[in-house]
Amino acid sequence: MAFVSRSLRAFPRVNHFRFSLLAPISSHLSRLERKQIRMVQGISIVDGCIINKNPATNEVISKVPCTTPAELDEMIDLAAQQQPFWAQTSAEERINLLRKGLEQLEVVSDRLTKLIVEEMGKPWQEAVEEMDDACHKNAFLDILLQALQPKQHNSSKVIRSPLGIVAVLSPWNYPVGEILLLVLPALGSGNCVLVKPSEVTPETGALVVQALASVLPEGVLQLAQGDGSVGARLVSSPRVDMIAMTGSSETGKKILETAAPSMKRFVLELGGKDPMIVFEDADLDKAAHDAVKYSLSNAGQVCCSVERIFVADKVYNEMQEKVAALAADYKVGSGKDPSTMVGPLVSDTQRNKVQEHVDDAVSKGAKLLFQSETPSDLNGSFYPVTVLADVQDGMKTYREETFGPLVCLTPYDGSETEAIRLANDTEFGLAASVYSLDLDKAERVASQIHAGQVGINCYSLENMDVACPWVGYKHSGMNYHSGEEGFHQFSLPKTLVSVP
Repeated sequence: MAFVSRSLRAFPRVNHFRFSLLAPISSHLSRLERKQIRMVQGISIVDGCIINKNPATNEVISKVPCTTPAELDEMIDLAAQQQPFWAQTSAEERINLLRKGLEQLEVVSDRLTKLIVEEMGKPWQEAVEEMDDACHKNAFLDILLQALQPKQHNSSKVIRSPLGIVAVLSPWNYPVGEILLLVLPALGSGNCVLVKPSEVTPETGALVVQALASVLPEGVLQLAQGDGSVGARLVSSPRVDMIAMTGSSETGKKILETAAPSMKRFVLELGGKDPMIVFEDADLDKAAHDAVKYSLSNAGQVCCSVERIFVADKVYNEMQEKVAALAADYKVGSGKDPSTMVGPLVSDTQRNKVQEHVDDAVSKGAKLLFQSETPSDLNGSFYPVTVLADVQDGMKTYREETFGPLVCLTPYDGSETEAIRLANDTEFGLAASVYSLDLDKAERVASQIHAGQVGINCYSLENMDVACPWVGYKHSGMNYHSGEEGFHQFSLPKTLVSVP
């Protein structure tokens, strides 16, 4: 690589694989031994391979070999060998290489868009938007570089030291974007990184890692494929110094328990049950638009989806009418269809969970305001766009993270005190939103909601500045990422004291 500096050329040469190969399914399916099947998130693991399926059609895409324990140990060996050399490069050199890695990501952006749609069912336009954000992170990297600069305090200087080896366990719902949010600061901080993408989106994860690793020294960034057992081996390894994961709160708790003996560092972005407060003085057209859009985005499979919508009694009926009318415009279908606005759920397992939540709510008194059609010509895990009114405590969808295309409305008395109580009446605390034309009131309420980010008359995720951290309160996270505060999680401060 002509652009690699002398310090990077000093890396020892190591003959070692980086990636598990993706094997065509046609050469293997006839030889599957069914007795070796195990199921993870509705995904089959057969003969040590992921059976990678399209959730819109249930057709097999590929067979992806899982990384074996011996291969994983070799990867950790290589990362441990290379990490001191990577740490000795300057922050500027590391960030410049990451910029070049994103250029390589843009080269394969069309392939990645297609894979996102095929592997997890995301509508085409949403996949294009995910890739556009992934390929344009100059401001993100600028802030990362700034976060790594030494800070002088009279005779003392604080520098940043890498942690060592970071394992990134990434989710399936944003299979490109979520990898980058964790991998870029980990690498930029001087750590070597092992990525295990979700077994639901293995090829997407592999191509992201391959694109970035193509401009990095060997062993600095590596790929492990497999199910939770592969992730568990990374979590329990005493040679892995940090776990960075986006996933469910239950998985996060298991990671904390498993990793406790080795005193690892963590960045865990976990689940949510995000509230939206609609006061009687809100712009109801704006509130209804956002309630529907951000309940249904990515088929509701977003940790910060709007899942609880509390509407002041005086405008509750009007809000119901507006939401039902808007939801009727959302077409459910294959992500390859450009007119599709809601794709399939990621698996039959997830669809069955959403159905269970809806059945439970209706049986306990919730009102079914609207339910869309689903494709009759596709054998996929589709669930209809569903609007429920009068959702109350005691219903599963009121308490548990649903992760599906539901819009759930609940009336309340319209007071600030009750709005705050309802918003905080959950074990989660990822994001929230407050809608009122009285901005003083909206900010007063927002400041008392126990969540990492609160939108005032907007959806926080789409509108917050790139310099801000992404934080989960309560069971929604352990530590945080993004912004200077989040980037600092991937390194440790060291104070150098010099007396003249």
